[in-house]
Order: sequence, then C-alpha cells, then structure tokens
Amino acid sequence: MPATDYQGSFLGRISIRRNQVMSMEGNHEQELEDLELFQKHVADRFAELAPPSPSQPSDDIPSDPILSIAWIRKLLDVFLCCDAEFKAILIMGRDPSQISKPPLDRLIPEMLDRDVKALDICNAITNGIEAVRHYQKLAEIAVSALEQRPFGDGQVKRARKALTSLITAMACEDKDGANYTRTWSFGRRGAAAAGNNKSTGQLRSLSWSVSKNWSAAKQIHAMSANLVAPRGAEASGLALPVYIMSTILLFVMWTMVATIPCQERSGLATHFPVPKQLVWAQSIIGLHEKIAEEWKKKEKKGSAGLLEEMQKLDKLGQSLIEFTDSFQFPAEDERAEEVSAHLAELGETCRRMEEGLVPLQVQIREVFHRIVRSRAEFLDVLDLNGKSSALAM
Repeated sequence: MPATDYQGSFLGRISIRRNQVMSMEGNHEQELEDLELFQKHVADRFAELAPPSPSQPSDDIPSDPILSIAWIRKLLDVFLCCDAEFKAILIMGRDPSQISKPPLDRLIPEMLDRDVKALDICNAITNGIEAVRHYQKLAEIAVSALEQRPFGDGQVKRARKALTSLITAMACEDKDGANYTRTWSFGRRGAAAAGNNKSTGQLRSLSWSVSKNWSAAKQIHAMSANLVAPRGAEASGLALPVYIMSTILLFVMWTMVATIPCQERSGLATHFPVPKQLVWAQSIIGLHEKIAEEWKKKEKKGSAGLLEEMQKLDKLGQSLIEFTDSFQFPAEDERAEEVSAHLAELGETCRRMEEGLVPLQVQIREVFHRIVRSRAEFLDVLDLNGKSSALAM
C-alpha cells in the first residue's frame, strides 16, 4: 500500500475514534491497536526503501538506487507520513494532561530539543545542495566542451579546467568549512522564539550567522545522546511512539548529513542506538548499516560524498581527466568511443541532478516547516495543560 494510503486510512481511523476526548484508561486496547498499526506502517515504509536482495525478482527491484536524489526524496516522504501519524497518536483528541505525565514529561521536552537540532541540520543540508548544484554546473561545462566533434585542443583544455575544478571542489568538501555560507533559523534563542511565534501558524525568519565551530557530526551526536528505548510497561505506552519518531528523525538527519555536503562531518558517528530485536526497526537498522559501511569507506579514502550522483561525477570526472591529460590530436577512434560513453553517462547524471536537486531542496524546506509546526503543536498542548493545572490549584 502506498505511503499516502497508509496515512489517510490511519488518520481517518483515529479521527473517527477520537471524536471526543477519551481517557487512556478507558481505551487501552484501542491505544495498543493504534500503536501496533503505527509500528507496522513504519516497518513497511522503510522496507520499501531497502535495496533489493540478490534473490528478489527483477520486477520488484526499485528503480532508484539507495542514496540517489530520488531515493532521498522518498525517505523524506516517509518521514512526513510517519510524523503525521505520530501526532495523531499523541495529540489528536487527547486530554492534554496525558502527555504531561511521567515519562512523557521528560521525553517530550527531549524530543522538542532534538527537533531544534534537526532544524539546523535541515538548513545545513539546504545550503549543501547549493554546493552539489555547483558540481553539476562544472560537469555540464565539461560535457558541453567534449560533445563537440572532432576533439580539438581548445575544447579539451576547457573540459580539463572544469573537471579539475570539479574534482578539487568535491575533495575539499569536508575540509574547508569556510566554503559554506551558513544562515540559520534556529539556535538557542531561536528555539524560544519559535515557541513564542507558534500561534501565528507561520514560520518567521529568525536568521543569523552561526559559529564556524558548528559541526553537523556533533549535532547528530547530541540528537542521539539521550535516545533510549522504553522498557517494561513504558514499552507498550505512549513513550513508544515518541521513541520511534525520535529514532526516525535521527536516522533521516544522519542519512542526509552522510549523503549531502555540510559543515564539519568528520567523525560522524556510525553507531545507531536502537536495539536490533525491535521488529519495526529492522529495515531502518539494515539501511543504517549499509550507509554506515559506505561512510567508513568514504572517510578512509577521502572520496566524494555518498550522494549517488556525486559518486558518479567523481568516477566519471577522474576518467575524463585522464583522457584530457593524455590527449593528442587526432583522438584515436577507440579512445573517442570510450570518452563518448563516459560523456553520455555524465550527461545523464547531470540531467537527473537538474531535475531532482531543486525539488529536493524544496522538500527539505517542507520537512523544516513540518518540524516547526509539529513542535509548535506540542508546545501548545503543554501550555494548555500548564494553564489548566494552574487554574486547578
């Protein structure tokens, strides 16, 4: 079932069930059923993102390679759907006092703090996509130059210059944070301001420059620091969906940091604090292990980022530089055919980047706004409960 179908049927079911405020004690079985269904949807959605096994029928193999632009867009769609269902479970038609009781009185503030860190990462990734678009333009210059026939010294020199700039820029992506001009919408003061502006329903610009010491890797580490799976009775209560959604948020942000250039990624943790026996988390853990293995290779070799299209630019760019360095007019037929094949693949990669990068950037902004709205909704509920408690006193 498509993710949107999952979401529509699930939200409709909860909406009908909670047409009036209900107490947890009077609807325990229904709550358990909703939690089980939410876990099933999470498991199914992430299973669809997993790469095919060797034994999987060819008809079932997804067309979008893992860590490609199209795959990341599917990942963000999954996040948005899961977030909508999560809020339905936690706050739709629910007595506000229920999310102010232990352990939620601790878990919800931790989750809201995690949200603020995720907002900074979304901004970092949005700016990182600008760097990827720059790589795309350099590759396009090389393609345009070498597509002209017959090859001449002028075209080859132009292509070599663009390709050298491309490879150098990608090799330096993690080493020179000054290459990125960062503007941030949230920080410590910004988090408070977001709470003050939550009633407007609009995202107000709260921007200033961030310190050059800001680190995406440290931000991810901070998001995972207090993420602990609920145990005992808490494992079947409302603490569970909070943990699940926090895990999804952490995985999505970690994946984007590992895939798209952003400030200071060196030392990015590859440990994922999720018990392997959790059924709903199996696909997430499998994806994390695969991406973490690729990240370890990247850090060891110092190669280009994990974005599938960037890896293509790196590989093809290196091959074409070898051709330009050894070029002699007229080019040998066999060599010219090899270059033509590489150019066609490079041109196709640029086309996919042209079609996908701007929509991806828009989608990351949508995730940013969704996190802001979801955070504001929880703050509203907490404020309402605080006022009700004050009146009762």
